[in-house]
Amino acid sequence: MKARLIAFYLPQFHPTPENDEWWGKGFTEWTNVTRAKPLFKNHKQPKLPSELGFYDLRVPEIREAQAQLAKEYGIEGFCYWHYWFGNGKKLLDYPINEILKSQKPTFPFCFAWANQTWGGLPYGDGFDRILIEQTYPSMKDYEDHFYNLLPFFKDPRYITLDNMPIFQINTPLGMPNSNEFIKIWQNLAIKNGLPGIFFIAHGLPGFEYEKYGYNALSFVTPLHLFQRYKHVPFIDLINKITKRYPQRLMNRIFGRKPTLYKYNKIVEASNYSDLKNEGFLIPVAIPNWDHTPRSKNQGNVIIESTPDLFLGNLNNCFNFIENRRSSERFIFIKSWNEWAEGNYLEPDIEFGRGYLEAIKKFQNV
Repeated sequence: MKARLIAFYLPQFHPTPENDEWWGKGFTEWTNVTRAKPLFKNHKQPKLPSELGFYDLRVPEIREAQAQLAKEYGIEGFCYWHYWFGNGKKLLDYPINEILKSQKPTFPFCFAWANQTWGGLPYGDGFDRILIEQTYPSMKDYEDHFYNLLPFFKDPRYITLDNMPIFQINTPLGMPNSNEFIKIWQNLAIKNGLPGIFFIAHGLPGFEYEKYGYNALSFVTPLHLFQRYKHVPFIDLINKITKRYPQRLMNRIFGRKPTLYKYNKIVEASNYSDLKNEGFLIPVAIPNWDHTPRSKNQGNVIIESTPDLFLGNLNNCFNFIENRRSSERFIFIKSWNEWAEGNYLEPDIEFGRGYLEAIKKFQNV
């Protein structure tokens, strides 16, 4: 394979007692997906799945079908969003627990810790209503967290670099002391027969990840691409004057609320030839984005995305890492199945397997 492609995976597509309480009986991401509506001219909503349908991740055949698709088209593994809120509280862990217990599918995986408080979304009711708070209660909790994941780290399917399980932390500055956390986990890893953990911080280019104890940095996407997005000169001038996101300001002036970004310019923004390629920086490719099923008129939308343009995004990411040894040529993809963010690789009714075909073409050239 040309690169180690790892797709973020949302394990939300099954009912939970918490979501029943917060959002109504039977809520999953499909609830948001199916009630989405077009909000502007040529807005393609709702975005609907094709061959996998409105699946339930409690069904093992669905997990097998997802893995088979990903493997067939050149994806190395899934990076499951992992939710540990402190004091042993976990959410959305049913699918990965079943994968560990059943040893199926035989498809590589790793974790990204989404260490964030859940509340009313910032573009909705703010955090007036806290659903569940992310906490870091004690050193003992750090140890309990490690031992909860140790069976996964030791699973032969777990994705590694130099035999170290990779583990991403989504909000590195949200932790009170990431250096201490990482030190504890590194010691526990060695104590339990592992050579260590390869820690990846999720942040914007320029974040001093090594200062906080991390081995690598993956780019927050699409946020960093929105920041690198080249607007027309008039809007750029407004941006310099106001120090605000220019499109959001123009939306306020002209009354259009969703913020739109053209995908061809997103691809241009993923040309990293201007960035210093020092340390261990990991680009993140993105096939599409439309947050309006969750955020309505306050959402960000990438428009005019196609599989052919996505191939350009993948090639730009690869150009940034091509001089590394093969085991280090990571590209994360956001995402495999974040349907309510309009952010997925899974087949849909518009392009079918088009984005997966783009991945296969990328890997085979």
